Amino acid sequence: MEYLEIKESRNINDAKYLRAKERIAEMKKFYSSLLSYAVLIAFLAALNYYTNGWNYMWFLWVAFGWGIGLAFKAVKVFGMNPFFGRGWEERKIKEFMEEDEQQNRWN
Repeated sequence: MEYLEIKESRNINDAKYLRAKERIAEMKKFYSSLLSYAVLIAFLAALNYYTNGWNYMWFLWVAFGWGIGLAFKAVKVFGMNPFFGRGWEERKIKEFMEEDEQQNRWN
């Protein structure tokens, strides 16, 4: 009996470790993208200034477009989505499991 409890505890800890490792990998990708964004936008701004001064700041179009994508990635990585965050997903899974259990109870 104790062996099964230890094994189950180990599986839970392994799953938590893997989820944490996945989340850290996602964060590293995000920060890498953020650094790339900052460097490239700075380069494009300098190029824009060199070619025509600030007569037409075309680099802002790139900054805006890429920035939107980066914002969505940040929402995903840091779980800031109020509608479909991690808590929502877990609540829905529990809700569906309970519904399924109740339906099978009566069958």
